[in-house]
Amino acid sequence: MAENYFVELNNINVQDKVEKKNNLSYLSWAWAWGEIKKKFPDANYVIYERETEKGPVNYFTDGKTCWVKTGVIVNGIEHIEELPVMDYKNKSILLENITSFDVNKTIQRSLTKAVARHGLGLYIYAGEDLPEEEAKKLIEPEQIKKIKELVSEDKIPDMLMYYKLKKLEDMSYATAEEVIARKSHK
Repeated sequence: MAENYFVELNNINVQDKVEKKNNLSYLSWAWAWGEIKKKFPDANYVIYERETEKGPVNYFTDGKTCWVKTGVIVNGIEHIEELPVMDYKNKSILLENITSFDVNKTIQRSLTKAVARHGLGLYIYAGEDLPEEEAKKLIEPEQIKKIKELVSEDKIPDMLMYYKLKKLEDMSYATAEEVIARKSHK
């Protein structure tokens, strides 16, 4: 039996492709789409439109704000994402102030989120730092050594208590990476 494509995509670590903006994590739409097409060349997407008296438009509105609707199809399965057109602070833009650039940018972000519904980078939207499989891995010997270099011996019991651990070897790989990153920047 072939592996579940969602599991395959969900296990890809996208961390080095994540961009940060206003304390939120984003995955580059171009990279996400490229990864999907490498693994599933038949994948496709849809930008939904609505008819108006002036012709079709690629956004929907409630008369005050607007949003886009996109779908990504992988292995014949479509996942649809609706996303509001927002400003740089992630606040909805009033309809009268929306530009085609705002709509286009939102379409790309919406496509990336629809890709995530297929598994690629989904953990980013759950507020996680690593895919499930990597987060389950236990600390590695190199990480233990690095933590012992960065954290004074008398502070290790406090750190273990903070993470509710009995010993350093019980720490997850992801938590160890977090500790190393935080302590390295001090």
